[in-house]
Amino acid sequence: MQAKPKSLQAELFKTPLNKIIDTTHPLCVLGAKIKWCEFDKTFGPLYSEGKGRPAIPTRLMVGLHYLKHTYNLSDEEVVSRWLENPYWQYFCGNDYFEHDFPIDASSMTRWRKRVSEAGMEKLLEETITAGLDIGVLKKSSMNKLNVDTTVQEKAVGFPTDAKLYHRMREKLVGLSKEHGVILRQSYKYKSKHAYYWRGRYTSCRQMKRANKQQRSLKTYLGRVVRDIERKIAGNEMLHSVFSDPLSLAHRILSQKRQDKNKLYSIHAPEVECIAKGKAHKKYEFGCKVSVVATSSECFVMGMKAYHGNPYDGHTLDDAILQAENITGFKAKEIYVDRGYRGHNYKGGAEVRIAGRGRKRLKASVRKWLKRRSAIEAVIGHAKTDGRLGRNYLHGREGDKINAILCGCGYNMRKLLKALLFYLFFCRQRSLSTV
Repeated sequence: MQAKPKSLQAELFKTPLNKIIDTTHPLCVLGAKIKWCEFDKTFGPLYSEGKGRPAIPTRLMVGLHYLKHTYNLSDEEVVSRWLENPYWQYFCGNDYFEHDFPIDASSMTRWRKRVSEAGMEKLLEETITAGLDIGVLKKSSMNKLNVDTTVQEKAVGFPTDAKLYHRMREKLVGLSKEHGVILRQSYKYKSKHAYYWRGRYTSCRQMKRANKQQRSLKTYLGRVVRDIERKIAGNEMLHSVFSDPLSLAHRILSQKRQDKNKLYSIHAPEVECIAKGKAHKKYEFGCKVSVVATSSECFVMGMKAYHGNPYDGHTLDDAILQAENITGFKAKEIYVDRGYRGHNYKGGAEVRIAGRGRKRLKASVRKWLKRRSAIEAVIGHAKTDGRLGRNYLHGREGDKINAILCGCGYNMRKLLKALLFYLFFCRQRSLSTV
């Protein structure tokens, strides 16, 4: 995992990157501030030395994930842009400009699975350490924290019963063809026809006809399910293959409108329906994420994804514990909104809820309570500029990893902006002295 030791002898036919680029660029300065050797110590035990092909350098993988969430790119986009950007190559530890792709984009997926959520917290910790070194963040700022929750939406289409019936039948029929299970009828064209006309009737507000087509879709799915169950009876190998898809199909067929823990997506069954009381978006489909940031600089101290749609107040203790484990600092005051009434926090910090007993508080405390709403801008930027608005990573573990990396991306953007402003200020001052 560790990078190869750099040779003192220079290449004869190559020019070093530090001779080509501007080393005062914010990415170059930030790359020098991050302690890359800490990642080698943390992730080294995950690999076995002397077995298999040599591992990809840790700095390259960590740097690509930093760049991905800083600039809101996919795995494929960040690898392709790395190839044409010398500053990105220098940030990731290259001495010379490379003309070939560093890795396949799928390697980033496998690396995330290996490192898991605990490893991603190390990436967030190093952004906080870099913020302290650069001066963007102060240690005293960690005494006052703002906490709030939001919804991290999953990359799924809007769920409807007709879509679930149609897609589930397609998946079961495709799986049957793959494993040689001959069905009595696949209902391929009938289901497609019914799904099409269900949408047309719904747009025309002819709901009786639309509901009739939806009942037909449900019937087609039920017939395919029962046919498969008859054909795989007694075959243990096929039963193991079809057990999970059939269980999802039975959930779709049995669920009612008012049921809890409904299935909203076939490829992402962990998706939950969350209502946050927004006028423009009544329901959001994904998981709840808790965000912890400093009150003064709005520097992200922790992000954690929760499944099961817990009450906001019941996430406070876990969210503060994650922030304290990452930073190593104990908070003294925590500012939250009214959604945290009846919270479960058991730590030593004082929790102050906005809008409660405001007149009896000191003027300084009222000032910090007004500052609590600054975390809403943190969430907004993490969604629009980062990848918190739509999560493309698979499974529950993907939800947790994406939430932490979104915090890393937010802190990186903040650090780069501060370095850019400092560089501009230094240049202006040098010009004025001349």
